[in-house]
Amino acid sequence: MTGLVAEWGAVLGGVRRELRERGARAVPVTLGACAGILVLQLLQHGHRTSGWVERLGGVYASLPWWQALLRTPVSVFLPDPSLPVWGLLLQVVVVFGIAETTVGPRRTLSVALLATLAGTGFARYSLWAGKAPHWPLGLPAHDLLVRDTGPSAAVVALGVYVALRFRAWWTVGTIVLAMVVEVVSLPNLAGYEHLAGVALVLALFTRTRGGALTRGG
Repeated sequence: MTGLVAEWGAVLGGVRRELRERGARAVPVTLGACAGILVLQLLQHGHRTSGWVERLGGVYASLPWWQALLRTPVSVFLPDPSLPVWGLLLQVVVVFGIAETTVGPRRTLSVALLATLAGTGFARYSLWAGKAPHWPLGLPAHDLLVRDTGPSAAVVALGVYVALRFRAWWTVGTIVLAMVVEVVSLPNLAGYEHLAGVALVLALFTRTRGGALTRGG
């Protein structure tokens, strides 16, 4: 615990400094993400607008890949209608806000989108692997036919991204361990997608040896 506190001292110091100097201008992506989540939450529960929301951002493993790709930018901010939206907003405010003030808005949005795409790609693999014998990480078809939306994979990936940026190794280890325990104890699509997002960030870090993990404006 002491290691985690020490690691995040520098991170939170940078966040406070950015917010003090620039205020809301330091977190345009975070504010936009929260606004988008709230608007989409309202629209998806509207009788006349729910169909449009579904067509614009509803991603399923059974969709053609090009259709899922087109819907991904909206799907990142489309909440699961069965989950409380306030908990989701809190995650976005904290994690997106920390990422945006430390690595910049462009990198924050890029990692969020890439992590979501990694999760979407894994869902398609898992659907195929579930039908093929002897392939690992497959899930039953009924577990993969649900709507696959929301920023959870982006939140996890951004947490690891910022931790790597600041060489917060205890934090990286804690997040990865938590994700592994999640899928081992209860295999599910969300858990696997979280791991896919983390794997993407770790691969990026390994490939660049940290060179790409700098503040990107």
